[in-house]
Amino acid sequence: MKLVFVTNNPHKIKELQSILGNSFNILSLKDINCFEEIPENSDTLEGNASEKSLYVYNKYKINCFADDTGLEIEALNGKPGVYSARYAGEDKNSVANMQKVLNEMKGINNRKAFFRTVISLIIKGKETQFEGIVHGKIIKIPRGKSGFGYDPIFQPEGFSTTFAEMDLSVKNKISHRGKAVNKLVQFLINNEL
Repeated sequence: MKLVFVTNNPHKIKELQSILGNSFNILSLKDINCFEEIPENSDTLEGNASEKSLYVYNKYKINCFADDTGLEIEALNGKPGVYSARYAGEDKNSVANMQKVLNEMKGINNRKAFFRTVISLIIKGKETQFEGIVHGKIIKIPRGKSGFGYDPIFQPEGFSTTFAEMDLSVKNKISHRGKAVNKLVQFLINNEL
């Protein structure tokens, strides 16, 4: 089955295709010649995921899904949350975002945080949403070269390594996105789509 993943992030596409395997053919926005900026105007992950998938479905009439992910830090009252990708500015600079979080966390002992992903799937005009959450903590010094975003400063519960130090296959089994995608896959299989 062909599904468009509403993203321009090559890291997300690679991560997702490795979770899905060969059961589904994942197309990027580039594959369908979609080069415009897709709106993300909601103040919730659910709203942003929905807005992106509906935009592509309504314009291109192709089955698709979009995700939105946020890092929520307890001591920062849930920030950066829905603004995770542009926490340090509109240029979506991962290093600057991490640095801003680390600066705001200086001297704070409560390091609890969680990643949450919401996926909005549109098949034949009908939307279904899936959620994945992984709990962990924010470490003080970035570690690891793999992954993207906040991965070098996020250490999931039960592990001594950050997401950025993990092999992709391990990360995909426990990550927020992996959990949400597994729910998506089960839905597609159960509905024989």
